[in-house]
Amino acid sequence: MRVRFTLVPGSAFDVDAFAALERAGARTVSWEQACEREHDLILTSSPKGPLRVLSGPGVLLPHGAGFNKTVRDDGSPDLPSGLDPHYLLVDGEPWAALHALAHEEQLSRLAEYCPPAVGRATVVGDPTLDRLLGSLGHREAYRAALGTGERRLVVLTSTWGEESLLERRPELPGELMGRLPYDEYQLALVLHPNEHSRTGPFDLSRQFAPALTAGMVLARPYEEWAALLVAADAVVTDHGSTALYAAALGRPVVGAYDGGGELLPASPMARLLAQVPQLTKAADLVHVLPAAGAHDTREFADAAFDLPGQALPRLRSELYRLLRLEPREVAVAPHPLPRPAAPRRPTAFAVRAEVAGQRVEISRFPPFTSEPVHHVAAEHPEAGPRHVQSAAVLWRRARPASPAPHTGTTSTWTAAGWTARMLDEAPGCRTAAVVLTPERCLVRSRSAGLFSVRVEACRADGRVLRADPGAVVSAVHAWLGASARMSASSRSGTSPQSGTSPRRALPVSLVCDTGPFAVRVELAAADEADLSYEL
Repeated sequence: MRVRFTLVPGSAFDVDAFAALERAGARTVSWEQACEREHDLILTSSPKGPLRVLSGPGVLLPHGAGFNKTVRDDGSPDLPSGLDPHYLLVDGEPWAALHALAHEEQLSRLAEYCPPAVGRATVVGDPTLDRLLGSLGHREAYRAALGTGERRLVVLTSTWGEESLLERRPELPGELMGRLPYDEYQLALVLHPNEHSRTGPFDLSRQFAPALTAGMVLARPYEEWAALLVAADAVVTDHGSTALYAAALGRPVVGAYDGGGELLPASPMARLLAQVPQLTKAADLVHVLPAAGAHDTREFADAAFDLPGQALPRLRSELYRLLRLEPREVAVAPHPLPRPAAPRRPTAFAVRAEVAGQRVEISRFPPFTSEPVHHVAAEHPEAGPRHVQSAAVLWRRARPASPAPHTGTTSTWTAAGWTARMLDEAPGCRTAAVVLTPERCLVRSRSAGLFSVRVEACRADGRVLRADPGAVVSAVHAWLGASARMSASSRSGTSPQSGTSPRRALPVSLVCDTGPFAVRVELAAADEADLSYEL
């Protein structure tokens, strides 16, 4: 049996359809060719368009998490998109041989809005939900691919159209990125494929450039959104059905829908949004998330999805019946979702630092944040001239050793040489550092000299947790500044405490707290191995 795809004419979002099929290795035929042939089975996820002119038994597959919206100026007014007789009937009779539904409640609604189609309808479950459930065991792999670590992954979802989050609150992704500490939260944006098609990757990358540079994940339009839901710790949503899939996984949900005429009252999505906390402004998210976590959202998903884990076997049985064939005895199961692509790694931060004795709490934000901060830290040279010139802290990562060229001379900086060069060339820089390994750094302070820094890994619950060395360098910089101020205050007699110069106080043990966990940091006199480390 051969499978061929065609594009039904009339869609306003068809730009990327053939490109997606090409990436999947699928074979296509033109609409004209499709209309000329007799087909054994016609599968579609939407009843819209001139499907009725195709010859062969038609099957309407589950599309989205039920029927929660009405689309303005499309079909019959105020009827659920997908249950409209205008699209389901031809001369009063259903054109589809099978209308596959995800829940018994949808069958009742079909009987209400389009009674003639009920005899062709059956509940099979939701294949997309089953794929999500079947991928739960890959959650850690998805988070590793995203570089999430111990951060909380917050997924922001937007449907398409005039009432979508992206249309109503286009500034929200950037505002959240500017408010959420980088080492505590990771933000991902999931857009409806129609929005990807309408806007295009070029304009989307321009629109969200600051947030993407700061590390926001922008999900690709097909499978990646589902992997992000599996990886997520919480979801912020408008009235799009993506949130019901998140609810089915037990993820906390926060509403960000400003209202309108699209969401149908009493639908599963409307009931979900009526019960979960709402996000009115970006600054409130960290306070709203605990309240969202107190709600068990799975009960709302239970009204949208039935027969979990059974969709593919049931659907296969129905399709083979229409083909007048016996189903294969081989078990059928959904493939796990592919791993998502890694986001960009931020190269500049606005850093808030709070020093209390030997403990330093670090919160890092994008440079465009409105949060009060202590200093700017930038990775040289990746951060670019503007951030490099304004940074009080500069660091670079040592490159992996590479084979020497066969001919010619070479010139390589040592860690000591590079840090000295940075303080010479960047007058605003107070601390320069080289990250030699995830647990070793060489730090040169303009006021306190050279230090070797060792970062201990945090071990908890059978796992090894490592802090970002860039955050540790900022903590050392903040502590050196606070220690110097304390020492100067002590010498002037304005403080009853006695202080000593950091240079003479070595070795020193600090605790660097980045939010999810804290690590111990040891400052010692720079050793020769660190000083002469070749970059």
